[in-house]
Amino acid sequence: MPVRSAVLAAAAGAALFLPAAPAATAASTDTPADTPAVTESVTVDRTGRVAADGVVTLTGTYRCSPADGAVFVSSVVRQGDDSSVRHGIGGTRAVCDGKEHRWTNTGTLSTDALKPGAAHVEATLMELRITSGLPLPSFHARKDQDVKLVAG
Repeated sequence: MPVRSAVLAAAAGAALFLPAAPAATAASTDTPADTPAVTESVTVDRTGRVAADGVVTLTGTYRCSPADGAVFVSSVVRQGDDSSVRHGIGGTRAVCDGKEHRWTNTGTLSTDALKPGAAHVEATLMELRITSGLPLPSFHARKDQDVKLVAG
């Protein structure tokens, strides 16, 4: 398995731990006293897209301080009354330099999985830290957002 596939597979597996992610944002503790702390955050845009062929696109912003491991913005979306059915929508590699960046996650679902209308998105800013040889998730920020999925 190529390294990129292994990292993405680990990130997808770590998404199973999303309910355990902290709801608050964290500030970096590694900055000198005269340097403003970087507040780590992730946002979700209020509008997402769902195409007729099942392609779903979600967007937002993130900010994070430098990290030891690979950092990703992952997202899941759910729609309707059944909150147990959540669809993972892509994962974007994050650049953690203290600046705000845009993220876009795209995934393809079956054509009947999501429809235009109200939905709920959970976005997580997560680092994969190597501990005892295993990539384990370390959560930096999380955002829950009601969104409107539009056709397109």
